[in-house]
Amino acid sequence: MTILNLTDNTYDKLVSEQDAVLVEFWAEWCTLCKQMKPILEEIDLAYAGKVTVAMVDAATETKVTEQMGVMSLPALFIYKKGELVGKVTGFVPKETLTGAINQLIP
Repeated sequence: MTILNLTDNTYDKLVSEQDAVLVEFWAEWCTLCKQMKPILEEIDLAYAGKVTVAMVDAATETKVTEQMGVMSLPALFIYKKGELVGKVTGFVPKETLTGAINQLIP
């Protein structure tokens, strides 16, 4: 599996079509975002076929960033069947994310 890069035009379609989605809003200058990347890569690998992991560059995809009310980075959004079920701002350990994801999938 590969982490998807979402744009203003692809965000809504992806989160509405997948059963479980984890989206990170990030920026190149964001140190905590860089620390989250290996965690997201591990989650993407561990949950391949069960959870779609995606990223949105908040610096370039301003429409969806504003639409989602992102005020600080990293910002993580968790969706189940198109519905927003969780939101975390700032760095979080892998265990926190996997705990939230495990509640979404059978």
